[in-house]
Amino acid sequence: MAKKGKRQSNDTDPPLYRRVKEYIAERILDASWAVGTRIPSENDLTEQFSVSRMTVNRALRELTDEGLLHRIKGAGTYVAEPKPQSALLEIRNLREEIIERGHKYSCEVLIMETVMADRQTARALDLAEGSTVFHSLVLQMEDDVPVELEDRHVNPAFAPDYFVQDFTRITTFEYLDALGPMTKAERSVDAVLPDRRQQKHLRIGPREPCLLVKRRTWCGDLVVGRTSSLLPGSRYRLFGVQTYS
Repeated sequence: MAKKGKRQSNDTDPPLYRRVKEYIAERILDASWAVGTRIPSENDLTEQFSVSRMTVNRALRELTDEGLLHRIKGAGTYVAEPKPQSALLEIRNLREEIIERGHKYSCEVLIMETVMADRQTARALDLAEGSTVFHSLVLQMEDDVPVELEDRHVNPAFAPDYFVQDFTRITTFEYLDALGPMTKAERSVDAVLPDRRQQKHLRIGPREPCLLVKRRTWCGDLVVGRTSSLLPGSRYRLFGVQTYS
């Protein structure tokens, strides 16, 4: 009797790891395996597909990197909860997004102060250097887990009462948008590592990749403010859709 061996493939077959990967991904995406489901072990998948453990490991590693799986050392591999995501080309209220997902929104106001604008801030807000501006630092959370550290400078000419608002009851976005809808915005996104203060606020390690989203908004010809939002890469995703005419 011939000895059972690993499946042989030819040049037209997809890579073996991709077969394993697609099998798992299909069951996650069609909801056959719900969030939190423990998937078959590496040994079971190795036997099922007649491939090496290295092949299975690569498939699981890529699915984990893509956010579909969550691996717990010594406990197994589970279907991950989808990362929250926000439209890259649209300014939305984070509180609304969290509530729409059926989760609890909360925030902590870490700093609320008036400051003298340095050269960079003054230029961003189209003000003279040394002008008084409002500065806030707000930690926004989803189910008590920090998802955004928002550092915002606001032009008092647009929001003279910004300093006295209770931003645990209304978000900075909601308050400013109620004063006058934003008519223009510019945004940039960078990948960064958090400093020690940011690590402490977001409860993440020093090597946790983060998205740094910088925004500047206008209402008519008036610059409303400048915001720098830091979002842990493991907890958030940005996406955008572009339509071509």
